[in-house]
Formats: sequence, structure tokens, C-alpha cells
Amino acid sequence: MIRSLLVFCGSRSGHDPAHAALAEALGTLLATHGVTLVYGGGGVGLMGVMARAALGAGGRVVGVIPQSLMTVEIAQPGLAELHVTETLHARKALMHMHADAILALPGSIGTLDELFESMTWRELGIHDKPIWLMGDNGYWAPLLALMRHLTAEGFAPAHLDRLAVPLPDLAALAALLPPRNRTPSTGNS
Repeated sequence: MIRSLLVFCGSRSGHDPAHAALAEALGTLLATHGVTLVYGGGGVGLMGVMARAALGAGGRVVGVIPQSLMTVEIAQPGLAELHVTETLHARKALMHMHADAILALPGSIGTLDELFESMTWRELGIHDKPIWLMGDNGYWAPLLALMRHLTAEGFAPAHLDRLAVPLPDLAALAALLPPRNRTPSTGNS
């Protein structure tokens, strides 16, 4: 059962307003399903939009942010927990410890770094948590094509493109979460 979801996403909102709308709807969805949101702790970009939506809907939000990004990503106030780490690597490890599954929304190289490390850890058997991709207007299509290319060129196993599974929309994610109308999570994730 998924009690907590780690979400990687941008510290910017991007040009397409659909991305911010998705982040906001995701935050609300997690709260209404009683699923703790675990994320990078920032109050800017898609991260901030998503966290504030989850908080506004009565959800539990856990942030993990490196000390060096406290002023850049501007730590989101009001979180149930805010963990400050010394390094980005420590951030990723701690976020993983708090989560039952992983979802990547649109973002930049930081989001890709987090996603690739999660995929690598899954491939190596360090974790077996599901990893999903979600983004409007074909955001992840180039990445999925690249993964197929890596396999076609003999550099990756045939199942590489199944390490991170695209979800078409929030309804598909909702079907994987606990039933709706649960009381938002209040315990540790």
C-alpha cells in the first residue's frame, strides 16, 4: 500500500501552465487520499505549487532540502517535517527512506538526476519501489525514446523502459492509491 509518495519536480514552473495545474491537482489528490507527499522541500516552482496544494487540502507534507538550497529553493513553511541535509546525495537517500513509491513531474536536470538515480537504484536492486512519470503534452516522450534507443544500441537491458512507467493522468495514479476520503496521514511515513 502506498502511504507516501516521493515526487521529483521542477523548482521552476515552466512555460506551459498545464504543468503547474498538474502539480496543484497532484498535491490535492494526495491529501484527499491520505498519502503523505515527500518532496524536495522547496517553496518555488512546481515544488511549491504542489506542496501548498497538499497543505491547503489538509495533507501531510515532508520536505528534504540541502542546506545549500535553503535560500535558492526557499524552504516551504508549514510542512509536517522539514529535513535539512548537508548534500544532495543525502537528500535523495532520505527522501527515498520516507517514500513507498516515486513519481516524476516535469523539471530540469535536478529532476532528471533524482529520477535517474532512483531508476539506477531500482535496476541494482537497492529498492523495488514503483517509479512513475507524469506530465502533460508529451513532456516525457523524448526521455522514453532515449531509453528505447539505449536498449536498441545494446547499452541497456530490454526492460529499461519499464523501470519508470508513464501514467497518462491523475486518474491512473488515483487508482494506485488508497481509497479516497481517508483522513490525511498524520503518522510518520
